[in-house]
Amino acid sequence: MELKDKLTAIAEKASSEIRVVSSLEELENLRVSYLGKKGEITQVLKGMKDLSAEERPVIGQLANQVRDQLTEQLAVTRQRIETEALNKRLAEETLDVTLPGSKPKKGQSHVITQIMEEIEDLFLGMGYQIIEGNEVEEDYYNFERVNLPQNHPARDMQDTFYITPEVLLRTHTSPLQARTLEQHDFSKGPLKMISPGKVYRRDTDDATHSHQFHQIEGMVIDKHITMADLKGTLETLAKKMFGENREIRLRPSYFPFTEPSVEVDVSCFKCGGSGCSVCKGTGWIEILGAGMTHPEVLKMSGVDPEIYGGFAFGLGPDRIAMLKYGVDDIRNFYLNDQRFLEQFKVKG
Repeated sequence: MELKDKLTAIAEKASSEIRVVSSLEELENLRVSYLGKKGEITQVLKGMKDLSAEERPVIGQLANQVRDQLTEQLAVTRQRIETEALNKRLAEETLDVTLPGSKPKKGQSHVITQIMEEIEDLFLGMGYQIIEGNEVEEDYYNFERVNLPQNHPARDMQDTFYITPEVLLRTHTSPLQARTLEQHDFSKGPLKMISPGKVYRRDTDDATHSHQFHQIEGMVIDKHITMADLKGTLETLAKKMFGENREIRLRPSYFPFTEPSVEVDVSCFKCGGSGCSVCKGTGWIEILGAGMTHPEVLKMSGVDPEIYGGFAFGLGPDRIAMLKYGVDDIRNFYLNDQRFLEQFKVKG
């Protein structure tokens, strides 16, 4: 059989097979069988070497026509099969638009975020400004500017994550107090600020400690600020977070950046002060540390401690949340367990 007759026969045979194919897989097999590198047309064209110079262009032209014809027919058939499959799928998956829709699940703020926002709202109402800053801080501002010089023993409890010998992940939000204090213009009024944010310490994770946690520190600097102002502020905070019947007490303590320094306890909100497992039988629960701003901290920021004074305090929203909601393991806040987190619904 001459090559011309072979090509014509292949064209007719392939065309008839393509017309009746019913799946894309079968269609692809036909394409490879006729038009592939080892397909029938390729095999026929291998015989062109035996043709005369006059016959070769004629057979070559015919081969191209057959190839183009089959390629077009394959494309049309592919479109037909895909359309039929889509119509079938649409028929099987008919959507009844009259059915009631499903409401998307509404998210909410994390419980720690809720606590922090509640505290921020309270202090905004008392005329404080909220100052936020970088979590990567200089050792100088993180330690030295809050009266913790090199080799000070109090640094041990805040041993942290250093990026370089002079740069670290902050261990508290106190650096923001130092940075704000050195820039504040007291001719325009007192400094009243809180600085919320994440902090980092090399703590071994356990039920009450984590290497990352949250902190809110506050500072007030002005003329004639006394310990009574500090106590009144913290009492307002305790009542806001734990109920109007709460009382606080101040116990002497030590912090390098305040003098005098105090630990602040709130009367137990579970037993009312009579003694229980929450307060370990004492009737009181420690919630934060505070004190009058150390004169050295003021001097390093260019503030005259003979004229100005003030107070500072620091609290952990994580601990406040644990106490307020009776959570016994701080790690529960960071496991992203929706069953746990959904217990703390946003108010309003």
